Amino acid sequence: MQNKVTSKDGTIIAFDKSGEGQVIIIVDGTLQYRAIHQKIVQLAELLGQHFTVLNYDRRGRGESTDTQPYAVEREIEDIEALINKVGRSAFLFGISSGAALAMEATIKLDEKIKKLAIYEPPYNDDKAAHQAWKQYRKQTRELLAEGRLDDAVELFMKLIGMNALLERMRQHPFWPMIKAIAPTLAYDAAVLGEDRSLPIELASKVNVPTLVMDGIASFPFLHDTTKMLAKIIPNAQHLTLEGQTHDVDPVVLAPVLVEFFIG
Repeated sequence: MQNKVTSKDGTIIAFDKSGEGQVIIIVDGTLQYRAIHQKIVQLAELLGQHFTVLNYDRRGRGESTDTQPYAVEREIEDIEALINKVGRSAFLFGISSGAALAMEATIKLDEKIKKLAIYEPPYNDDKAAHQAWKQYRKQTRELLAEGRLDDAVELFMKLIGMNALLERMRQHPFWPMIKAIAPTLAYDAAVLGEDRSLPIELASKVNVPTLVMDGIASFPFLHDTTKMLAKIIPNAQHLTLEGQTHDVDPVVLAPVLVEFFIG
């Protein structure tokens, strides 16, 4: 069911609500929202058989509005507004950069978050990756300031290794939808930090049961990251999903989340 809630700064956050039971909020990753990320929609449907699930468009995407200036704290306020709309507390599941946001929200919102599950937050402690990330952030800021939205999206796609698919993607009907939310590339960059290094001090402050996941067929650095996070977060467990890449299959993921959140 389509719903909307007003965040603290007046931003309207649109979300789908399904199922009954304890509340799970899904926090999506870079350039994703409900209308184009069908795997997350499917995941919400599967989880809705056991929980009340909120699948929302992060600010600046889809049917949610936006308010400047941006700050990561505003996105945490969006999650808090969702929780307040449906109850007093929730479980959080975040994927990719959304996992980083979910982790930070868990710390800031304290007792409102009961459990946290994250899939492949793309931190990277390689020094060359730090430099590449700083350069990416600088170029993204410049492109967005000049209104070069296509180029900003292309820059991100190249960063994640999708160069060979760029021409085909530009011709795809979803390209204008992605281009429209290109300004949010800066938001996810802010969530992941100045150099995308592992946030050791931040992660050590997560004080709820946490499931840290990766896919066995994903990039090696993501496996290293998730293992390290599971060691740093006080009450965490690490799980590698067989056969999965960064684009995880909801049919594989859903039962894992059900077991963790119910257990």
